[in-house]
Amino acid sequence: MAEFSNDAPLRLEVIVASVRPKRFAPVVADWFLRRARADADFEVGVIDLIDTPLPTDLTETDEVRAFQQRIAAADAFVAVTSEYNHGYPASLKTALDSVKREWRGKPIGFVSYGGLSGGLRAVEQLRQVVAEIHMVSVRETVSFHEAKRKFDADGETSDGAAIDAADRMLRQLAWWAGALRTARVEAPYPGS
Repeated sequence: MAEFSNDAPLRLEVIVASVRPKRFAPVVADWFLRRARADADFEVGVIDLIDTPLPTDLTETDEVRAFQQRIAAADAFVAVTSEYNHGYPASLKTALDSVKREWRGKPIGFVSYGGLSGGLRAVEQLRQVVAEIHMVSVRETVSFHEAKRKFDADGETSDGAAIDAADRMLRQLAWWAGALRTARVEAPYPGS
């Protein structure tokens, strides 16, 4: 049995999904990262897919192996995702498909942004995908409708619903991450 302490901070990896030029993702991600890093339950890292070369043909490379190890070391995830054509970015699908067992038995939350839908259609699709790879998606989602209008020049928002949702999502992630970390230590996830 591995060395384990329930007092150790939970490792939260925030995955920034968009890789488009002139993307809005850094504004949304940086806002969420400030909130997450203020939460004492988490040790927070960032995986920006624009800086993470994952081959779309799912070839296993040194970069893919390093990505897999980072996913294995995490207790929880948040995907910051845009919505393109009613779906999530291909870069995020490649990231999800590049890893297998390392995702299993871990929670994920979503921060989405976009036009009128605020990225919620992308999130609904992602919930199906993460269920298939044995993850637990938390109920609460942070969503920014017409996102570019929701942030000021300093990258802050006064969107009370989003602020409240972020805090509730972090509480849900902490609960699930702690419970599932304990469960993974006590017994291997079935099918691993």
